[in-house]
Amino acid sequence: MRLCSVVGMGYDWKKQYGFIILFLSLAMCAASAEIDRKTAICEYNRTKALNLVEYASAVYTIDDLSLLSWTCSRCKGLTKGFKIHTLIVDVQHCLQAFVGVAENLDAIVIAFRGTQDTSIQNWAEDIYFRELDLHYPGVIDAMVHSGFYAAYHNTTLRERVFDAIQAIRQARSDLGVIITGHSMGGAMATFCALDLSANYGFKNVEVITFGQPRVGNYAFALYYNAYVPLTIRVTHAHDIVPHLPPYYPLLGEKTYHHFATEICNWQQHC
Repeated sequence: MRLCSVVGMGYDWKKQYGFIILFLSLAMCAASAEIDRKTAICEYNRTKALNLVEYASAVYTIDDLSLLSWTCSRCKGLTKGFKIHTLIVDVQHCLQAFVGVAENLDAIVIAFRGTQDTSIQNWAEDIYFRELDLHYPGVIDAMVHSGFYAAYHNTTLRERVFDAIQAIRQARSDLGVIITGHSMGGAMATFCALDLSANYGFKNVEVITFGQPRVGNYAFALYYNAYVPLTIRVTHAHDIVPHLPPYYPLLGEKTYHHFATEICNWQQHC
């Protein structure tokens, strides 16, 4: 029996993010103003973004059977035919993710669920802004959000996601890896992509997140850009989450920074 309920079961994803993707179909990738625009080169793919936003939405589904059979109300449209390999439900920490194969993308897709309104664990992870040192190969002075880091590294997610990827790649070494998530799920997607790239040597991992918060300082952002340049952060002008944790210009490199590459509703300030 599930002990945590899901926020936004009636949430209209396409209303908030779908129209942004539509308007940005001709836009060029642009790095966040907080990071040197030369640190990442990325080509924005509207069709792929539309695919990924549906996965980021579907992972909120609480009906395990409908997810495993890919028959849930959100398991339609561009994601039709997706085959889930592993569904991960960490009840203790109120986390959820899945790993599967999307033949139309020629990729393994990993999706992480975001924050839930009724989950004390999720809210604690979100608002605990304290930074901790990141101990990854070759990193210098990088610090990250301790709550988001722990949600990925100190729970069942990391091990089970990696095991699922390895199992799939044994039979399908031709597949790429694409990771997505909304809000806190986007933060965990960030750590997953960097973990696979920096610690396990995966190449060309792609990331598309929606409304994700900042996860580390300037040194972290540069480090992330170097390892996972194929990253898109889709943001909405009126969404507060991408502005958290706060960015304090007077603190320079010590404050939280976004990494590249941000795609925003160009008609409004982001």
